[in-house]
Amino acid sequence: MNFMATVYDVDANELIARVAEKLKDKLQVPEWAKYVKTAPNRERPPMQDDFWYIRAASILRNIYIHNHAGVSKLRNKYGGRIRNTHQRKEKRKASGKIIRVILQQLEAAGYLQKSPKGRILTNEGRSLLDKTANEIVNKK
Repeated sequence: MNFMATVYDVDANELIARVAEKLKDKLQVPEWAKYVKTAPNRERPPMQDDFWYIRAASILRNIYIHNHAGVSKLRNKYGGRIRNTHQRKEKRKASGKIIRVILQQLEAAGYLQKSPKGRILTNEGRSLLDKTANEIVNKK
């Protein structure tokens, strides 16, 4: 029996990796991206070559699950706790520039659109995620 799988039916890491591969021809990594940290609680910039696409796929999945998201909500999600030696551990937000540029690129690619509550998935974005989830389920 063949059923339509959704994002909820597959492993998140596998889905994000496959969607990231599909986004490589749609998005362009800015030159400055390899030099900036993703959040104040990080010590260095990302070491993965395809970090930009992985983050974009993760953002798409997050918006699919929560129906809408803005830069502020995503900054909270991708942030973390900063650990200093004698100070208390504090939560810090992630870099807004990285998230904002990825959202703009996904919007230009036709996967997202603006709404009063933030960005929402278009039919094309929802279709990309659902088809990828279907591919993962059918391969197993």
